[in-house]
Amino acid sequence: MSAGRFETTRWSMVIRAGGQDGDARTALAALCARYRPPVLAYVRRHALYADAEDLAQAFFERLLAARLYDHADPARGRFRNFLLSALQNFLRDQHEHAQRQKRGAAVTVTMEPAGIERVASGDSPEAEFDRAWALTALDSAIARLREECERAGKGAWYRMLEPCVLEPVEREGYQELAERLNIKANTIAVSVGRLRKRLREHVRAELGETVQSAEDLDEELHALRDALGHAVRSP
Repeated sequence: MSAGRFETTRWSMVIRAGGQDGDARTALAALCARYRPPVLAYVRRHALYADAEDLAQAFFERLLAARLYDHADPARGRFRNFLLSALQNFLRDQHEHAQRQKRGAAVTVTMEPAGIERVASGDSPEAEFDRAWALTALDSAIARLREECERAGKGAWYRMLEPCVLEPVEREGYQELAERLNIKANTIAVSVGRLRKRLREHVRAELGETVQSAEDLDEELHALRDALGHAVRSP
């Protein structure tokens, strides 16, 4: 696909979400659903917030009310980076608001609200955001592949092979499955290879919805692999 062609077909989810019709509302709902896990993961790792669920919900309410997604510029690349920046600004505003309330409170009031937990040592909030984003994208790609197989009448076949598609399998594993299904091991290996190829294509399609160029897509694929890190599943 040429760079020019890519620009006319990608960033599509964000562009649709900026409209006013029913399709825009559907796209906007999908956009929020896709990014809710990484937003929630970031908030949970950011410290000083007792109720991450409420805070994440408040962020999306601001995102929708102020139509912040309208300010996402395709020329600047990945929507994921835009959203993380918007989330960081939101949390900064929330923190400053909380500090102002503390300064205006009576001296007998506890300075730190009850129930708040500090972040333990470990991965940064940004790393948690990226990992949740990567797993969400991968889960969505797997769902696409599963649905594709179901439509083709191969749902049962896919369900038997899915563990091999999602995790590396030694030749012995194929042999055991072949004996159980009374099918040649090579037949299973070829089918798994094809399914893995389709899964990679679905992952690319998922990530391609919110990037501007082929170069950005390649960078997102690298980011996805890095974010998964030691996770078992990898496209």
